[in-house]
Amino acid sequence: MDVIKEDQVLDCSGLLCPTPIVKTSKAMKELDAGQILKMIATDAGSPPDIETWSRQTGNELLLSTVEGAKFVFFLRKV
Repeated sequence: MDVIKEDQVLDCSGLLCPTPIVKTSKAMKELDAGQILKMIATDAGSPPDIETWSRQTGNELLLSTVEGAKFVFFLRKV
């Protein structure tokens, strides 16, 4: 598997919905098109929330994984 190199990391550990999505939206606005955000969350609602947000905004969800108790997402700004 290819390694994804993020341009920015956003750690939303310990935050509950909707805060991870709000912070992700704000962070993505600061990126240039094509750049990648790595977002880390502990809220179990994050995977479906990020998938829905990605679909609605058009930003690309490159990878969604679980590392221990953390959900890790790689998102490319379009």
